[in-house]
Amino acid sequence: MNDNAKALRAKVHAAMYTLIREKGVASPVDVLMAIGALSKADYENWRFGRIDFLQRVCKMNLKKLSFVNKEIRAYARMNNLRPSLTEYKKWGKGVKILLRFSKFGVANIEKHYATHYIRQKEKDHPRPSNEQQRAELD
Repeated sequence: MNDNAKALRAKVHAAMYTLIREKGVASPVDVLMAIGALSKADYENWRFGRIDFLQRVCKMNLKKLSFVNKEIRAYARMNNLRPSLTEYKKWGKGVKILLRFSKFGVANIEKHYATHYIRQKEKDHPRPSNEQQRAELD
């Protein structure tokens, strides 16, 4: 992995960490805004339906956007974050159409962009006690 990819990975992981710590949830769109690949104005224009698909206004090529999504999923797996598929619908007046992230609306790509990652609650996944940890080591 080259230095640019390592730097981008570090930025994505730092953005995920910050979003989870502050909001308890991280989405690819929030990460893209946090790393500077998507402006808030472009995001809002897309949400109001003024832009046909989100990737059009991202300030990264498709290979880097794919890498960012891959790193988001890797961070989520490493930190036991729960995936939650979310629908993005047009804001404002009129028909609430589903928004597209990619030019051709490929299902797998759309799913990756629409998945939010949520911090698990402690009661859902309690930490093992010291005795349980010792027993696992024996």
